[in-house]
Amino acid sequence: MTAEFLPEPDAAALAALPALDQVDLLLPDMNGLVRGKRITGEALAKVYRDGVCLPMSLIATDITGNTVEETGLGYDIGDEDRICRPVPGSLRPLPWLDRPGAQLLLQMEDGAGGLFAAAPREVLRRVVEKFTARGLTPVVAVELEFYLLDAQLDAGGRPQVAVNPATGERSQATQVYYLQDLDDQRGFIDAVADACRAQGIPADTAVAEYAPGQFEINLKHRADAVAACDDAMYLRRAIKAVAARRGQMASFMAKPFADQAGSGTHIHVSLLDREGRNVFASTPDAPADVLKHAVAGLQRASDDCMLLFAPHANSYRRFVLNAFVPLNDAWGFNNRTVAMRIPHSDPVNLRIEHRIAGADANPYLVTAAVLAGILQGLEDQGDPGAPTVGNAYEQGEMRELYWRDTIRDFMASDFVVRHFGDRFRHIYGQQKLKELRSFSREVTTLEIDWYLRQV
Repeated sequence: MTAEFLPEPDAAALAALPALDQVDLLLPDMNGLVRGKRITGEALAKVYRDGVCLPMSLIATDITGNTVEETGLGYDIGDEDRICRPVPGSLRPLPWLDRPGAQLLLQMEDGAGGLFAAAPREVLRRVVEKFTARGLTPVVAVELEFYLLDAQLDAGGRPQVAVNPATGERSQATQVYYLQDLDDQRGFIDAVADACRAQGIPADTAVAEYAPGQFEINLKHRADAVAACDDAMYLRRAIKAVAARRGQMASFMAKPFADQAGSGTHIHVSLLDREGRNVFASTPDAPADVLKHAVAGLQRASDDCMLLFAPHANSYRRFVLNAFVPLNDAWGFNNRTVAMRIPHSDPVNLRIEHRIAGADANPYLVTAAVLAGILQGLEDQGDPGAPTVGNAYEQGEMRELYWRDTIRDFMASDFVVRHFGDRFRHIYGQQKLKELRSFSREVTTLEIDWYLRQV
C-alpha cells in the first residue's frame, strides 16, 4: 500500500512490516475495553486518509457490550457515527498472529473539528494540558497485576490457576517475588517479552505477586502521560493474547478469588519543571512542600474519583484488610500499607506511587484522576498530615466502600466536573448506574444457598 497518507512514524513502521493480512483498529472505551474494527491491509491507506466511522455510543458501552441509553449517545441522537482517526505513531505489529497483522489506535472526533472530550484518552490529554500551562511535565509509569488462569473454568464455574508447566499441577502456595515461579512460567513470560519488544512496549520488570498464579509486569516511566497509558493498553492486550495462544487466560479482574490477593493498577508520578528538575525532590526527613501539597490533593480527590479507581461490582471485593490494598488515605515513605506511597529512591528521583486502583480500571481514567488530584493539591496547597510510619491498617479510620455510594459521590462531584467536564461525569456516571442496576437484578448462587430452603 502507499504511505502517502501516513505520518512519518507510521510510514516507517509500515515499511518494516511484511504485507499485512489484517489491521485491528482500536478504540478504548470507558471501561478500558478495546472496541473497533478489523480491516484488511489494503484498506489501511483509506483509514489514514479518511478516518473510519464508529458509533459514538461505543465510548460508553457497558461491560456487557450494550448501549447505555441514559448517556444520551444512543437512540436519542440516532446512534450517530463519528469519524475516528489514527493516533500518529501507534501502528504496531501483532506478533502473536499466524499471519502478518498490525494494530492501530484511534481517537474519536466530536463532529465540530475537535476530539470527543468525554473519550478516556482525551480526558487524560486535557488534564495533562493543564500541567503544561503551569510549566510542569508529569512523568508517569503504570504497574499492572494480573492472574494467569486456566482457559477453562472448574466444575463449579469458578476460575482456576493455570497448570504449572514444570510440575503439571496447579500452584497452591503464595511465594511472593519467587523467581522459581517466573522460571516455571518462562514460556509465557518470554512470549510476553517478545511481544513487547516487537511492539515497542517499554516493559522492563516481571515479578511473581502475592498469590498463586498472580504476576505483575511493570512499564518504564515516560514524560508523556498519555503515551504511558497507551503502553498499558497495549500491554494488557499483549498479555491476554499471549495467554490465549498458550491455551491459558490472563485476567485483570480485581478479585477473581475470594481468599487470595486482588490485582491492582499502581500509578507512579513525578513532576518536572521547565528546566527538567523534579519538583518533588526531597528526603523523608524534609519532604518538599510541593510533594505534600500533591499528596493532600490526592487525598482530596479519593472520594470523588473512587468510581474511576474501582469501576465494577467486583472491584470492591479487593478492599480487604492485610492484602496490601489501601483502606484509607494515609501516605508515607517506603510503606506498602498506605494509599500514597513514596518509594525508596534517591532524592532527585522521588515520586508518588498511587496504590488505590484495581487492575480492572481504565488506565487513562485512573491516571487522569491521579493527575487531577495532584493539580488540585498544587492549587490548594493543602497539608496531608504527617506521613504514616508502620502499619497504616492500624492507624486511622478504615474506609468502607460500596459501589452504589461511589456512583453517587461521583455523580455529585464538582471536582469531577472541574477537571473532566460535566458531559464526562454524566456519561460515565450513567454507564455505571446502568451496570449497577443490571447487576442488582441478578439472583446469585449465594442467595439460593442462603434463602431458597431457609425462608
